[in-house]
Amino acid sequence: MTTPSPFRPARFHRGLGIALIAVAAVAAILMVVRLSGRPVAPPRGGHDMAAMAGAGADSARTVTLGGDAQRLIGVTFAPVARVALARRVRTVGIVSYDESRLTTVTTKVEGFVERLWVDFTGDRVARGQVLLDLYAPAVVATQEELLLGHRLAREVAAGTAEARQSAADLIAASRRRLEYWDVPPETIARGEQAGIPERTFPLRSAAAGFAIEKSVVAGQRVMPGEPLYRLADLRSVWVEGEIYERDLGAVRLGDPAEARFTALAGVTRRGKVAYLYPTVDADTRTSRVRIELTNADLALRPGMYATLEITGPAQPTLTIPRSAALVTGQRTLVFLKRRDGRFEPREVTLGSPDDDRYPVLAGLAAGDTVVASGTFLLDAESNLGTVIGGMGGMPGMDMAPAKPSVVPSPATHQHR
Repeated sequence: MTTPSPFRPARFHRGLGIALIAVAAVAAILMVVRLSGRPVAPPRGGHDMAAMAGAGADSARTVTLGGDAQRLIGVTFAPVARVALARRVRTVGIVSYDESRLTTVTTKVEGFVERLWVDFTGDRVARGQVLLDLYAPAVVATQEELLLGHRLAREVAAGTAEARQSAADLIAASRRRLEYWDVPPETIARGEQAGIPERTFPLRSAAAGFAIEKSVVAGQRVMPGEPLYRLADLRSVWVEGEIYERDLGAVRLGDPAEARFTALAGVTRRGKVAYLYPTVDADTRTSRVRIELTNADLALRPGMYATLEITGPAQPTLTIPRSAALVTGQRTLVFLKRRDGRFEPREVTLGSPDDDRYPVLAGLAAGDTVVASGTFLLDAESNLGTVIGGMGGMPGMDMAPAKPSVVPSPATHQHR
């Protein structure tokens, strides 16, 4: 005699339980609506309920509903119409330096740093501010030549014109060389008046900003062209974001843009699209966009996160209400009202919406009529039969009638 496996009843009940839950989840909504007698209004922002629709939305079938049933689940209709729609592209970005306002401070002559006046990274620098004092032997030697030219000019004041011109040329050449090395005019003038060369001269900033990099310390020997400081003027900043390839056609240079920042609650900054990068990333299928923003109060700091919204000019566009779209995560469906009164699920391609409407990129034509509300419940009605019909293959859901068991007759029992 074969002993039945103890695992079969458990598997059967577990499969049956899963099946009943699946049926109940889909059917409960319809039953409540049909019994309540009240239409259910959909959320204003559309049916972005992929988690609730699940696989059923992807297997939706044509639905037939009478007028009473339509009223019970709150079905309304809307035409697919052309509306002047301003295309909006939303993305995220990061505040960065305005590269046109970055300055690298170097020296044009070899020397030694005698003293640092800007001595830490992040220090704010004004235009013309002294950054450091530099001792440069070549500058001292050139000042000596300048003083020599002045002595020669005094000695040949009563001499020939040629001698006087030679002394004047020496003075002019020495002064010009000092100016080319960025020796300030007041330093040159003090040496001429005192008759003694100035040992050091101040290196001044040619721009305003913050010292975002500092590569020099007191006593250091520096060479011509060696970066000493890097300054960033933050009165203007960039916000750089990534936009998807499909949205590139909706963004143009000069389009207005709004930026909101995690660190500045309730603050909106307005700028414009200053640059669209000419490449698309092969992995992410995105391209970078740059927004220029003024930052007079210096509240925006490089590295901050931002949410960007770029608005293009309004153009006549084929649209549907946001409430008509059922977004499943794998595809987007609408229910098209056919001439025979039935409702056909139609896969569509939609663009970025505004507050009320989606632009239609593919799947519908002008003059079509779609279900504008009650879409989710209509989708549940469409998929109810599919869900029930697909349960036969589930574990433990073999609904074939069991074979009748043989019961021993009383006579047989007595015989034993």
